[in-house]
Amino acid sequence: MRGAEPLLRVGGLHKSFTVDGRHLPVLTDCSLEVGRGEVVAIVGRSGSGKSTLLNMIGLLDAADGGEHVFDGVDVTRLGEGGRARLRNAGIGFVFQTFHLLERRTALANVCVPMVLGGVPASRRRAHGRRLLESVGLQDRITSRPHQLSGGEQQRVALARALSMEPAMVLADEPTGALDGTTSDQIIEQLLAQARTRGTAVVIVTHEPSVAAAADRRIAIEEGRTRPVG
Repeated sequence: MRGAEPLLRVGGLHKSFTVDGRHLPVLTDCSLEVGRGEVVAIVGRSGSGKSTLLNMIGLLDAADGGEHVFDGVDVTRLGEGGRARLRNAGIGFVFQTFHLLERRTALANVCVPMVLGGVPASRRRAHGRRLLESVGLQDRITSRPHQLSGGEQQRVALARALSMEPAMVLADEPTGALDGTTSDQIIEQLLAQARTRGTAVVIVTHEPSVAAAADRRIAIEEGRTRPVG
């Protein structure tokens, strides 16, 4: 792990849901540390809780208990407002289904986190253009999602995830809906972000080739994390 103090440290996280009156534990003891510039793959069978763990790491959902420290901040002590501010400033997200705003241009989609973060309009437009150029979409800046291929939409989503220059990017099956060539391009861009900017990257994946590209692999089995290899 790079650096003495990890960017992310979670320990003993557990999470349960109530469905039709039944108490269903999903995660019972998950622990993980991620350093700056490190790429970590989370693997496991469908339904094992990979996305649940990613959502808790990304402050989209709260654990029922356990330790959670991100960039020196004890997340468990934050209210919803504090969690939202930390999430917007420090964490970027890439999902399998893109989650782009259909009526907005590629540039407007990339700028959404910057709007929420209060970045002035002129700065966010210039930065958004640079990000789209960096993922090879300089000719698609004014295109809307329905005018883009799946791979182009995912590159817009990646540019959006990087727009606030986050310390960490979380990617949930980012290549699941893409062809092999485009999948390789997305993973290479994520790896380049880690190598050149020191961004931590955590990827949930079913694909062995994607997991193999990571610095470390963590499996979830029976609600617990364990190192792979």
